[in-house]
Amino acid sequence: MQILSFLGFTILVAVVSYYKTRNTNESTSDGYFLGGRSLTGVVIAGSLLLTNLSTEQIVGLNGSAYKEGLLVMAWETLAAIAMVVTAIFLLPRYLGGGIATIPTFLERRYNKTTKAITSGLFLSGYVVVLLPIVLYSGALAINAMFNVPEMLGVSKNVALWITVFSIGIIGSIYAIFGGLKAVAVSDTINAVGLLIGGLLIPYFGLREIGSGSVSEGITTLMASNPEKFNAIGDASSSIPFSTIFTGMMLVQLFYWGTNQAIIQRALGAKNLKEGQKGLLLASFIKILGPLIVVLPGIIAFHLFQGNLANPDEAYPKLVTQVLPASLVGFFAAVLFGAILSSFNSALNSSVTLFGIDIYKEFINKEASERETVKAGKLFGVVLALLSMFVAPFIANAPDGLFGYLQEVNGCYSIPILTIIVVGYLTKRVPAKAANIAIVLGAVLYMISQFVLKPYVFGADNYPHYLHVMAILFVMNIIIMLIIGKLNPRPTEYHLELTHEVDVTPWKHAKTIGATITIIVISIYIYFS
Repeated sequence: MQILSFLGFTILVAVVSYYKTRNTNESTSDGYFLGGRSLTGVVIAGSLLLTNLSTEQIVGLNGSAYKEGLLVMAWETLAAIAMVVTAIFLLPRYLGGGIATIPTFLERRYNKTTKAITSGLFLSGYVVVLLPIVLYSGALAINAMFNVPEMLGVSKNVALWITVFSIGIIGSIYAIFGGLKAVAVSDTINAVGLLIGGLLIPYFGLREIGSGSVSEGITTLMASNPEKFNAIGDASSSIPFSTIFTGMMLVQLFYWGTNQAIIQRALGAKNLKEGQKGLLLASFIKILGPLIVVLPGIIAFHLFQGNLANPDEAYPKLVTQVLPASLVGFFAAVLFGAILSSFNSALNSSVTLFGIDIYKEFINKEASERETVKAGKLFGVVLALLSMFVAPFIANAPDGLFGYLQEVNGCYSIPILTIIVVGYLTKRVPAKAANIAIVLGAVLYMISQFVLKPYVFGADNYPHYLHVMAILFVMNIIIMLIIGKLNPRPTEYHLELTHEVDVTPWKHAKTIGATITIIVISIYIYFS
């Protein structure tokens, strides 16, 4: 029964995605990479949420909540503010310039070298970190829910390889052969399922704690574990409160405002109004994210009495214990959709970056749009295969995978955010400044976190990595401004509007954005 419900929901998503995208012209760059610039607010919101939410986050953040409680909600709730900033400040400039990729803007603002370096950093981050880890963590979750090793009569290692390649192949079909619109439509359907299924876990968990009553379960949980409901982290926690005002907001702004895998959904909007509606709707729902990725971890801590050796086991064990058997197949299908979403979204963005920013720019400048799309698809196949072969070897990754991912991603997130911010806020800073800053930022961060921290000062005596990000962000901005003062551009940069889509802003955007910000601040005040 579990297998049938799993297959039924998965096939339903595939059929609806095909039906909705069958008339999209994917032989053109806009059609393939941006869904024909036809995405509406609801589709954008659904795709944004599910692209962001996957097994490494659901399992990892709940594992962190099992250890540290509510303070890890910062990764969710503060994202809402970053999405508001993106909707009101960045998106009008992106759509006004008619860009398909973030590096395209950087080329116009600086030069081709800046674009090439940025595309290379994005692709290296996807290949080395994101794609393999999504596959690995997803395979672990599916194997645990269906007990794949026992079902197939193979070892855990063999089952891991089988599941990794199954996820990778299906995700590749969506991303490589369906383009952005297929990814976005399938994401929207799965987002609904994930929200429903994700909320069912704390619902049944609270009922178990409260002997059939959710309200009694909440009362018992908060009364028995008051230390888990403090949103303010101390200096020894994974998110000290002070980091919220330094590197945390920078990471959030990069992720939601400049990360190609995320912002590409908004770049495919049919107009600015729909793009802003999508981002703001997603930001509001994001505030509810802790119900799915934090609360279950605290419930697991209460039910298992903190006796789990590996905190990352908290969520899978909770699902197995509290979810009725009849719903396990449905939830596994939804979780499978979340895994696919993160994988195929990053893969689709990699294909876009390679096709537009590398192939057409440096390999075949005379390539037609059809040739560019074809080259991107071939690159996607190679990239997918590489990530599938790498993923099973991450079995020895350190505990606290989510925090580890955030730290490693700082190698490219902060340098890229730096040159984008300076690019939009100044008119005379030259390309030389951006190229120096992005390379210097990446190199200094790697030296800081992977040389100085472990081998020179020791982890206990070193600043938190979010503080390090903020320090390097400010330092790189100062360097860029100094270079801009000493060797400015000969002419001022002005954003040229392309009029590819209507850039009339949504009249309620600022009001709703302010409301969302107030809600986030209120949540922190309540749980402090």
